Amino acid sequence: MTAGTAPRRRAGQGRTPWLIAPLAAVAVAYVALPFAALLQRAPWTDLDDLVGQPVVTDALRLSITTALAATAVSLVIGVPLAWVLARGHLPGRSATRALITLPMVLPPVVGGAALLFAFGRRGLLGGPVYESTGLLLPYSVWGVVAANTFVAMPFLVLTVESGLRAADQRYEDAAATLGASRWTILRRVTLPHAGPSIVAGAVLCWARALGEFGATVTFAGNLQGRTQTMPLAVFLALESDRDAAIALSLVLMAVSLAVLLPLRDRWLTG
Repeated sequence: MTAGTAPRRRAGQGRTPWLIAPLAAVAVAYVALPFAALLQRAPWTDLDDLVGQPVVTDALRLSITTALAATAVSLVIGVPLAWVLARGHLPGRSATRALITLPMVLPPVVGGAALLFAFGRRGLLGGPVYESTGLLLPYSVWGVVAANTFVAMPFLVLTVESGLRAADQRYEDAAATLGASRWTILRRVTLPHAGPSIVAGAVLCWARALGEFGATVTFAGNLQGRTQTMPLAVFLALESDRDAAIALSLVLMAVSLAVLLPLRDRWLTG
């Protein structure tokens, strides 16, 4: 291959096949059109009054706090699980990965029902816990956190596992030859190298938890000021006050974009 061939070949790689661009445009339009319709129907003149309603502020506060709590729980137990899946030699690792992935493909209502049968008052674990301590997860704020964690943690685990698999282990080997302990290697080498993946997984986890509906309404109910998150408030408002539902949707979109857009170029595409 001559020196003049490589530049021409690289230039050709940037050309988009004639069929790709129209199909990509259709995909963008398909996603953008519903948002455009939502913006077109928004009651802009009454938006301040609608957003200031207690149902909106309560639901927004609850959504953000429970999504953050679910993300924190997912980080505490999900990052170690991702390390085991990526680096460990656990028997049945493939089956464990499939089990962790299951909440991503299950209908959320099924996940909520499963949570209810596991942690409800008569559940497999919830029954004995309730009888001995009086603690009850369903229809409580912690029930919202539990539902959010169940459906959102797989996004963090798979993202972090992928980052750990792609990380260059030579740095860890070099640290080991220099006498660093396993804990020091994990804390000073492994986790910093996996930092972008951990942050990206946490963002995806938080975004998924923020928009969770089915598992939450099944396991935690829809009680304003207690378990009613933004998606539940939108669903309820669609039946009685469409303008309020649109206002709620706009708030949810704005919060999601405010978090995702600044982080996307730095973490999700890095």
